[in-house]
Amino acid sequence: MDTVKHQKKNTSALKKSKSVKNINHYTNVRGLPSIEKIVSSVEDTPRPISTQIVGTIPEWIKGNFLRNGPGKFEIGNHKFNHWFDGMALMHQFKISNGQVTYKSRFLSSDSYQTNKEHNRIAISEFGTVTMPDPCKNVFQRFLSRFESHKPTDNANVSFVTYKGDYYVSTETNIMHKVDPDTLETEKVDWSKFIAVNGATAHPHTEPDGMTYNMGNSYTSKGSYYNIIQVPPTKKTEDETLEGATVLCSIPSVDKTKPSYYHSFAMSENYVVFIEQPIKLDLLKIVTGKLRGKSISDSIFWDPKLNTIFHLIHKHSGKVSSIKYLAKPLSTFHQINAFEEDGFLIIDLCASDDGQAITNYNIQNMRKSGEALDEVYNTLSRAFPRRFVLPLNVDRDTPYNQNLITRPNSIATSVRIAKNKVFCTHEDLHGEDLHEYGGLEFPQINYHKFNTHPYRYFYGCGFRHLVGDTLIKMDLHGKRMKDKSTFLLVLDAKTFEELGRAVVPVNIPYGFHGTFNATA
Repeated sequence: MDTVKHQKKNTSALKKSKSVKNINHYTNVRGLPSIEKIVSSVEDTPRPISTQIVGTIPEWIKGNFLRNGPGKFEIGNHKFNHWFDGMALMHQFKISNGQVTYKSRFLSSDSYQTNKEHNRIAISEFGTVTMPDPCKNVFQRFLSRFESHKPTDNANVSFVTYKGDYYVSTETNIMHKVDPDTLETEKVDWSKFIAVNGATAHPHTEPDGMTYNMGNSYTSKGSYYNIIQVPPTKKTEDETLEGATVLCSIPSVDKTKPSYYHSFAMSENYVVFIEQPIKLDLLKIVTGKLRGKSISDSIFWDPKLNTIFHLIHKHSGKVSSIKYLAKPLSTFHQINAFEEDGFLIIDLCASDDGQAITNYNIQNMRKSGEALDEVYNTLSRAFPRRFVLPLNVDRDTPYNQNLITRPNSIATSVRIAKNKVFCTHEDLHGEDLHEYGGLEFPQINYHKFNTHPYRYFYGCGFRHLVGDTLIKMDLHGKRMKDKSTFLLVLDAKTFEELGRAVVPVNIPYGFHGTFNATA
């Protein structure tokens, strides 16, 4: 997508103002170009096609760059409502000897096959509730309203790895194991191995292959957040999640309204779970089909609640008795976390408003002109922030004073009760990042620096509803470099373009991906 440089002059007005409709405006951007093309349905490209190489793709890069995201937004005459609802389309960029081929394949999920068979939306998704089957009689259609939402297996969020194998994942209990070369898949159900109702699409992996994730469970006693541990290796070639265990379970503060979370952080010794004020109303979800409402209608932002950081020791499964509190914030992706000098430092992308998730419906994303500008300007931007959590809080730790002794840190942590520490963040950016609409989808050199001190991270600037620039952030001085968004090969040190592969078909804007290196 082309850059939108003419917007920079309009993005400095970032202070909230109230419109006559009592809606917050975070920016005053005008003249956004339409992005309808990248949120439009496409056909898959199951056979590899050549790409046009501009510049030079280094010959030492060899493997498959795998991407995942929605690729079909209509089934027959029925239309999905939300960006997250589109049918999963897997993309493969095969890189070898300086050349790139591209192919894609729709995930052959139960949702996809059922929708295709009925030529309508037959399985409910995050923002779309299925209507009763018109082929049933009136009584059968009436009874179908009393069925609860069945979890979708439309795994359109990310590629992840467990025990060296690749999977596509969403946030339900169903994943699909993927052959990274052929893109053929096999369905795998978390609940066949551990008692969870789903898991995130952002696990963390140790250098030895041990993998951690999080998933919810719902019982008669309430909602629980579960820390999941998956062994590093397979005992047999065909096994999947065998040996997975629940390391610990954390009860939700509100039993019937647990927090929504998209990911979590991990340091050398701790899993860090952030319980944020984005809430799931379980009663509304259970009765959603009866009321004709989707899961997205059951998510709400409660700014009266603080954010809670929970620390879980990875090796013992013990949950820290200290709860680290912060003002209400919304976070989808963490950058990194590491321990140093008795502190746990967690860097994340966050905003002060948690309503953006429900605004990414297809109708909004396909708007143009002033209507599109209005959607963008009313969305809170995410920026990189750092929290510093003191690990050694005991009975001798003083109250009502800043416990952070790290030089040059402006983050604060103040003990306010026996087991409570209130934290404020430090911005990891300069004023220039406001011109780029903040930053999301952060990445680091994961295998080298995850859980360790680091200097650089990468992300997307958001001068539109979707990322439109690539940004490299230097934590020494909080400086940034930027590049226009494209399928690029960049030098990670200089951020200079080495080459690009031009694909001769339209590719819908996706979410996440990974690189599968080959010998």
